[in-house]
Amino acid sequence: MSSPPILWQPTAQQRAQTNLARFVARLNADRGLAHSVEDYEALWRWSVEDLEGFWSAIWEQFGVLADGDASTVLASHEMPGTQWFPGTRLNLAEHVFHGKADDAVAIVESGELRELREITWGELRELTARLAAGLRALGVGEGDRVVAYLPNILEAMAGFLATASLGAVWSSCSPDFGSGSVVDRFAQIEPKVLLAVDGYRYGGRDFNRLDVVAELEAAMPTLEYTVLLGYLDAQASPAGLRCGLRWDELLERGTGAELTFTRVPFDHPLWVLYSSGTTGLPKAIVQGHGGILLEHLKTMWLQVDARAGDRVFWFTTTGWMMWNFLAGILLTEAAIVLYDGNPGTPTLDRLWDLAADAGVTTFGTSASFIASCQKAGVRLGEGRDLSRLRALGSTGSPLSPESFRWVYDELGSDVWLFSTSGGTDVCTAFVGGAPVVPVREGELQCRALGAKVEAFDEAGRSVIEEVGELVLTEPLPSMPLYLWNDPDGARLRDSYFDMYPGVWRHGDWIRITERGSAVIYGRSDSTINRGGVRMGTAEIYRVVLALDEIADALVVDVPQEEGDSWMPLFVVLADGHELDDALVAELRRGIREQCSPRHVPSEIFAVAQVPRTISGKVVEVPVKRILMGEPADRVASRDSLADPAALDWFEQLARERAA
Repeated sequence: MSSPPILWQPTAQQRAQTNLARFVARLNADRGLAHSVEDYEALWRWSVEDLEGFWSAIWEQFGVLADGDASTVLASHEMPGTQWFPGTRLNLAEHVFHGKADDAVAIVESGELRELREITWGELRELTARLAAGLRALGVGEGDRVVAYLPNILEAMAGFLATASLGAVWSSCSPDFGSGSVVDRFAQIEPKVLLAVDGYRYGGRDFNRLDVVAELEAAMPTLEYTVLLGYLDAQASPAGLRCGLRWDELLERGTGAELTFTRVPFDHPLWVLYSSGTTGLPKAIVQGHGGILLEHLKTMWLQVDARAGDRVFWFTTTGWMMWNFLAGILLTEAAIVLYDGNPGTPTLDRLWDLAADAGVTTFGTSASFIASCQKAGVRLGEGRDLSRLRALGSTGSPLSPESFRWVYDELGSDVWLFSTSGGTDVCTAFVGGAPVVPVREGELQCRALGAKVEAFDEAGRSVIEEVGELVLTEPLPSMPLYLWNDPDGARLRDSYFDMYPGVWRHGDWIRITERGSAVIYGRSDSTINRGGVRMGTAEIYRVVLALDEIADALVVDVPQEEGDSWMPLFVVLADGHELDDALVAELRRGIREQCSPRHVPSEIFAVAQVPRTISGKVVEVPVKRILMGEPADRVASRDSLADPAALDWFEQLARERAA
């Protein structure tokens, strides 16, 4: 197979300036090894064949602050249930603040409601200390859950760090999520405190969320306090809430407090993230202080190459794992850049203008945003100074070769473009970037250090230059400790270890090249991924099927060559109803409010029936593949369907769209 063209190649000087080069030099000196950043593939191979050696080197290189004996790295390699650094105690937030000068910039934030401003480490430390003391005064301690219905702003980041400093457990959702989606997530973990805003602005429109906050309170009886931040209206009152408290009242309880840290066991819960909810409630994924600390130290320093003076931006909301990923940059000497608002308001130039104004050195976004800018004819270098931009990261979905070329046409050959693929389940990338590896058109540069990523065929054999299931055959520190309310681990095993016992199956199609690079071909399940935000079809169905007019429904997300995906919703109407403009508007409104604005369907069709198996399961993936142009008989066995003719209508639609 011919190799795609190289679009970027680091010089010898650029390689030597990377954090990875310094890590390898120290590794060789301390352990008598002879690794070279010029041969990244050999370095990766060592990192996964000697897990104990690699992760102990990460521990030593970054000076992990801990109590206990760190000589045992792994109690066993068995998955699930791997235990890392048993007997040690630490706190991730302590590492975030360790060694940071008070006058250095920690965070730069901007948004539709806030002008661009810088926050120093001293200011972040003081705010975090006051929040931590305030939460402690509310009775929050080790293991208690603090949930946040907050946008991507300073207060959310400080709230997370304060929660982590106490050994409490953090979880967040974006305020554009409807109450049903939030309750499906937060109610599972029985939180003690809710941090919430009164509303937010998106696309120039104001959205009041006080009624939603009240609904959240009503649905979560374990809440003892709801702390309200006046974000849309600084004078917003919590008077109508059951257990409301003003944000400034919480801060007052921590006036003058010093920031302290509770060291907890390595595998103590840090935060809870959520799966997309493809079937039933979203999985509540619990990740630990130590696992996330080690994984993010490795990723942010060595793979992202975040350095002193850098400003790292990633467009995200608090409801996506990339927010937690961005928080990991605070473990380095770089600052992070936060933005709250619509990336397309007033135009798609908005985030590029922010990059210039904030001095962004690493710009992170989604593949769909890059494709949208390309399609809209955005000229990145015109009218703005992007001279500080050294790297551009992309995730959320595969980045097309055309988008690779467009980035280099717009930004020139000096920018390092790294496309990444990972998941909420581990809050990191399995495959992605390294600043010492060439960038080839349409490919992810490499497998991440310490992540033994392989492509498995149906027989569980590792294959090269063939498309297979993305698997990890050795443990990774940030794998889930467990799923909430899964006491015997059955749901965890079913989610990740059902196909290949003892091997993590992630659910992506991947091809690993002979050079060690990779190509991702999308999900091997039916998760909807819109604008980098994953959501399961079950969540959309819950909204759609709540309407009396709808008897059944099916939704798929179909990738398009031009970049933006096409997400049609197919509905079976109840007797006596028709798909008129009013019903279409009601469906769109319900999905926007109860799920998210990103998951509003591209088109809505009325169909006679939804294809189902004999056992009643909706066949989403076959329908998606038909609409991508594959023959129905190749993607599904008609004998397995309740009605073998149920796919005919979708075949006809695919032919019409292709004509």
